[in-house]
Amino acid sequence: MTRGEAALLERLAVDLDGGYADFVRAHADAVYATAVRLTTSRADAEDIAQETFVRAYRSLRRFDAERVRSLRARPWLLSITLNLWRNVRRRANRHPESAHADAGAELPDTSPGPEAAAERSDEARYLTEMLAALPDHQRIPVVLRHIAGLSHDDIATALECPVGTAKANVSRGVARLRALARGSMPPGPQPGPPPGPQPAEQRSRQHVSTTGEAR
Repeated sequence: MTRGEAALLERLAVDLDGGYADFVRAHADAVYATAVRLTTSRADAEDIAQETFVRAYRSLRRFDAERVRSLRARPWLLSITLNLWRNVRRRANRHPESAHADAGAELPDTSPGPEAAAERSDEARYLTEMLAALPDHQRIPVVLRHIAGLSHDDIATALECPVGTAKANVSRGVARLRALARGSMPPGPQPGPPPGPQPAEQRSRQHVSTTGEAR
């Protein structure tokens, strides 16, 4: 935990209402980027991100000060995000006619010119399609690692699995993305084992195809 993160948690422990806006600003990008890469729907991602912080606030009101100070905030928030995403997916499976209404939406782009905007949009769409081809037990850890920026320890916390499992699934997911980028693997989720107990950005095409795991 950095000094800045510890200071922010201290503010929440002392004055939740006074510090919560800064807490949201500190984590909003990671929460939204994770949601949009899992749902592929901007509208669903916005709803999930908003509800993540609503639920987090309600939980923090119940926590005592010491629990707030010791919180691993980002993996905790993203575990809430993942649970909400699973709920959205279950609803979509029950109502498939509306599941693809906003499919393929990308993160809002703030590039100054149309050419740059088009390029970033293409890269975002490509990344979304690549990630969607991974099985969940690899896609979720890859998103948490390379989109949300979590460490392997924090991924293990968010997914309630051993650190070794988190690290292996990230590594295998990245390897599968590389194979897909080279065209040596057919698109679509591949069979694989479940990730263990189920709780509860922008990266370019070049980043995905070249990222390695140093830790």
